[in-house]
Amino acid sequence: MKTILFFIPNLMHGGAEKVLVNLVNNLDKNKYDITLYTIFDIGVNKKYLNKDINYKYIFKKLFRGSTTIFKLFSPKFLYKHLIKDKYDVVISYLEGPTARIISGCPYSSKKVSWIHIEMNDEEKFIVGFRNIRDAKECYNKFDKIICVSNTVKQIFLETSGLKESNVNVIYNTNETQQIIEKSKEAVDDVIFDKNTVNICSVGKITGTKGYDRLARVHKQLIDEGLNHHIYILGIGEDEGKINKYIKDNNLQDTYTLLGFRDNPYKYVAKCDLFVCSSLREGFSTAVTESLVLGTPVVSTLCSGAQELLGYNNEYGLVVENSEEGIYKGIKKLLENRELLDYYKEKAIERGSFFSKEKTVKAVEDMIDSL
Repeated sequence: MKTILFFIPNLMHGGAEKVLVNLVNNLDKNKYDITLYTIFDIGVNKKYLNKDINYKYIFKKLFRGSTTIFKLFSPKFLYKHLIKDKYDVVISYLEGPTARIISGCPYSSKKVSWIHIEMNDEEKFIVGFRNIRDAKECYNKFDKIICVSNTVKQIFLETSGLKESNVNVIYNTNETQQIIEKSKEAVDDVIFDKNTVNICSVGKITGTKGYDRLARVHKQLIDEGLNHHIYILGIGEDEGKINKYIKDNNLQDTYTLLGFRDNPYKYVAKCDLFVCSSLREGFSTAVTESLVLGTPVVSTLCSGAQELLGYNNEYGLVVENSEEGIYKGIKKLLENRELLDYYKEKAIERGSFFSKEKTVKAVEDMIDSL
């Protein structure tokens, strides 16, 4: 039986944290003894871990400046003093500090690093590292780099200069059947107006998710008489700014921040359209889940969007990554209900491609090949 370590900063409400829990819960326990290690013992996704997963953490509470402190020490020193134990395979499931620490594993363990974001500039590439030389040296120590989309892979190769033979693409693991089952639950805190188009989005309310520009697009469409209601499921530091814009522009009745929900699927399934307004993504978990639920999608052109929705908009609308692009995409579907219905059928068709079984097998095959 192989011993496997997955290392991630925390298990908060992000997409990567969620799909990691999905993945470790579904890996074959007859083949692998799995430990999930976090830097900080925090996060809503911790409660979803199966009991057969060994869970460990370094610090009980989150504190600022940890990344800066880690840079003072070598990766080997950090691994020996923070993780200590030997595993057959050690995996950093996020970029940055966890990748640097895992690269310092002093044992004969096979090392894997997961990349979830577009590292399209030096600043993103060196987060958690001392400088670009430190980052390249550390990533060169990994036996395998896993990227969540082809776009993420190509950008990583260009920035890192690593050999393509060491870099693979594996799509995120989603609990597809569980998502469908949970979507059938009743929604008792929202009354969806059947006479309007109900639009939703799920994600952290931060600048990169673009919910501020989605609010401005919403106002423009409302002013043009294109009635619809937007619901945002999530929390984040930009809530105050967006709520102020909503209030200043009298949009309280049509743009709603619902906050975090344990079960977002029942809301997404009951909406007519899902919008990804992000400036950047790796491979959107929320868009994948929307397709599984058969909710049509409009997404900005960010990493993974075309892999999910088709390079010629076969399964959904991929629009220019701008306010104007989001505006044109939503308007097109608000004005053409037949096209909206068409994309509902195509969403169901595409959602079946991202089954849990396929993605878990891809990870197991990767681990077994090391």
